[in-house]
Amino acid sequence: MVPMRLSTVFKSRWMALVWAAGIVWFAYDFAGGSGDASNASANAEAPTDATGATITPEDAKKANEILNSL
Repeated sequence: MVPMRLSTVFKSRWMALVWAAGIVWFAYDFAGGSGDASNASANAEAPTDATGATITPEDAKKANEILNSL
């Protein structure tokens, strides 16, 4: 999985930092932010419940009240 032996990576402090930067770069590239976040609200679908019905603000308020009463 790693192109070099891990024992050689951690012999040098700088090589370890380069290796760690590569891991961070990979993680950001894999799970990083979306490219077009400015249009996210315009393209978003209305939230739905398990049955597929649209959730109204009154339903959300009722759910908050129930959760706060626990």
